[in-house]
Amino acid sequence: MATVSTVAELADHIGQTVTLQGWLYNSRSSGKLLFLVLRDGTGLCQCVLEKTAATAEIFTAVRHLGQESSLEVAGEVRAEQRSVGGYELAVSDVRIVQNAVGYPITPKAHGIEFLMKNRHLWFRSQQQWAIMRVRHTLIEGIRAYFNDRGFILVDTPIFAPAAGEEAQTLFEVNYYGEPVYLAQTGQLYVEAACMAHRKVYCFGPTFRAEKSKTRRHLTEFWMVEPEIAYADLDDVIELAEDFIYELVQKVLRERQPELELLGRDISKLEQVQKPFERITYSEAAELLHSDRARKLLEDDLERAKARVTELKQEIEEKEAERSSPGVKQWKVDKLAREIMEAREELADQEDAVRNIPTHMNLAANFRWGSDLGGSDETIIARLHERPVFVTHYPGACKAFYMKRNEHDQRVVNNLDLLAPEGYGEIIGGSQREDELDALLGRIKADGLNEADYEWYLDLRRYGTVPHGGFGLGVERTVAWICGLKHIRETIPYARMMGRVYP
Repeated sequence: MATVSTVAELADHIGQTVTLQGWLYNSRSSGKLLFLVLRDGTGLCQCVLEKTAATAEIFTAVRHLGQESSLEVAGEVRAEQRSVGGYELAVSDVRIVQNAVGYPITPKAHGIEFLMKNRHLWFRSQQQWAIMRVRHTLIEGIRAYFNDRGFILVDTPIFAPAAGEEAQTLFEVNYYGEPVYLAQTGQLYVEAACMAHRKVYCFGPTFRAEKSKTRRHLTEFWMVEPEIAYADLDDVIELAEDFIYELVQKVLRERQPELELLGRDISKLEQVQKPFERITYSEAAELLHSDRARKLLEDDLERAKARVTELKQEIEEKEAERSSPGVKQWKVDKLAREIMEAREELADQEDAVRNIPTHMNLAANFRWGSDLGGSDETIIARLHERPVFVTHYPGACKAFYMKRNEHDQRVVNNLDLLAPEGYGEIIGGSQREDELDALLGRIKADGLNEADYEWYLDLRRYGTVPHGGFGLGVERTVAWICGLKHIRETIPYARMMGRVYP
């Protein structure tokens, strides 16, 4: 075998003989030529094996390899724009490491439940490969952004003695006979570290026991939470705005091929420019009541109804074609995939037809003082070209630690950042309440046990200063940047209601 290379490095080896180590993604034969598409974790490469007297034995052995068989392929690298990746190997030798038989995720169509059950194998598909690489780059960018700006990483506990957010979304754990909870946030703990280091962040898994099966919810997800001392709401907004802008620019620079593979409309991400839009909660409420919001949803409903009709007709025609006599097997398999995809879209569109009237009613009847729901956020986000900050929510619907606005005691100095194209909230944050008496009053008003927060109250007793921060959900951000419908594909192993396998 020749020098070992990777698919990503082939441009450096044109005209040279190299060895690729990987797995058989798919293959096809054409007379005395065998076309092997090899994946090696860095990309795909077409490897062309010609049947000659010297390669006859190899040709026969390789021809019958199963999908995802592991092998080493040696050959000369040549540029070929028609091939996947732009390069191919003229194969001279093949070493079979294992002939995989019965790989379950075949080129035929599979439903989402089957794919999630086989998540450990689904990683190997090109779309999932691309999503994980975008996620990697996003996480790399998150760490670099804060590290390069003097923030100190603080690892906060997974076990917490009390709620950091809503008490009803806590996962209780038996901790040596005492009840504790899986952390909903590291925020309270990074507030303490903030008073030692001025600028800090934590980054890790968080847990919410929400009984929700929407496309935006996971029970376990990753969150980054920066906190800065001597800061007010405007400082927090400025940080969040620059942070998101830089993350999007990094992904556009480094992962454009992956975004294109995912079919992402890159022009939408290129529109993410500073300054972002800013509206108050009260303006958001007015927007939900507006003719613009009503017209948006009415148009959505008409499109969904029309698409339902189109899809039903399309499925009927493809079913008839698939069952016609004389249809070749490759065509049957192709039609089966297209039918399954159409059925999945049909289910989505039928859900839209059922749900849009409800969303219209919720928006039209939204009352000041209520928190924004997922459908409300979607409407507001879709009515803006760029990410939009929604600020100054009513204090009654927000967490106890948010600072009351000095000009309007009904609202707090908080922010949500809604991603455009209807993706909704990806960041939530606030200026924190730094006055001891005000914080005590809110703890009591919310029915929380003061003793559970004595350590947190100490931060207001000893050297309190204005401070604030936010939390960004990694998975929601990946879903937006990749243009995905559902959050479940943005994390290696999704944990949702009813799903803990694999």
